[in-house]
Amino acid sequence: MNIFRHANVAFFGAILLALTGTAAYADNTDTKFVKDCYESRIEGSPTTRRVIGEDEWPNVKCSPDTGGVLWWGDPYDDTIPMGDMPIEADYSHGEAVVKPRIDNWVDRNKFYTICTEACHNDGYQKPPETKKPRLLKMHTDIVPNSLELQHGRGGIWCLDCHNANNRQTLVDNFGEEISFNQPQKLCGKCHGPIYRDWRDGIHGKRIGDWRKEGKKRWWVCTECHNPHDVQQGARNKGFAQLYTEPKPETPKGMPNTDHENVVHGPGH
Repeated sequence: MNIFRHANVAFFGAILLALTGTAAYADNTDTKFVKDCYESRIEGSPTTRRVIGEDEWPNVKCSPDTGGVLWWGDPYDDTIPMGDMPIEADYSHGEAVVKPRIDNWVDRNKFYTICTEACHNDGYQKPPETKKPRLLKMHTDIVPNSLELQHGRGGIWCLDCHNANNRQTLVDNFGEEISFNQPQKLCGKCHGPIYRDWRDGIHGKRIGDWRKEGKKRWWVCTECHNPHDVQQGARNKGFAQLYTEPKPETPKGMPNTDHENVVHGPGH
C-alpha cells in the first residue's frame, strides 16, 4: 500500500525506462523526432529534451506523432515554489511547485529584458495616460488587431491585465503587481468559479506525489489557455484543441476491434 501512496510520475517513468531498456531514450534522441516538445499547449508550454540527474535520465519522453510530452522523468525538474497565495486551498497542504515563466522567456528570448525595460519606460515610450483601447503597431504576432482582442468580448483591453507602469509584471484590480510566474492570480480577477476549482485541484492538471500533503507540480492557467485568444475565433471556445495521439495498434492475432462496439445487457 505504501508503494501506491508514494508513487509519482518519476516512479512510473523509471519503470517504463527499465522495461524498454535504452529504446525509450533512443526514441527521445532520434533525429526524426521534434527537437522540442510541449506539455499542454504548443505556444504556452514548450520544453527542451535533455538528460537529468547522475543516471542521465531523459527529462521528458516526446511523442513522435504530436510532439506532446508522454511522460516525465522527474515531475519537479526545472520547477520553483508556487509562491505566496492569498487564499488557503489544496496547494496549502503540501509542497506546490510550478514551471517559471520568466526564466524560460529569458532563456528563449534574450530581448525580454530589453523590451520590458527599454521600449516601455520613460526613455522610449511613456506609460499611457488612459487604458482606453487603441490600435497597436507592435505585438501583432500575439494580437493581430488590438481593437478586436479575443478575450472578454470587448469588455477588457491589454492594460486591464498588463501593468502600464511596469511591463515586467501583470496587475490586479487594486493596481498591485502580479508576477508572470503567478498568472492564476490575474485570471482569478474575472474567473472566480474556475479559479476556486483550480485551487482545490478540480480544474487543471497536476503531477507528482499522490498524497494530499505530498509535493506536486501545478499547471497554471496560461500553460493550457492562450490568454490572447481564449474565444478561439469561429470555435468560440476557451480551450485550444490539442493534437490527439493515434489510436493504439490492434493486438496481435485480433483482426479488428468490433468487440468494442458490442453493447452488453444489465449485469455485464
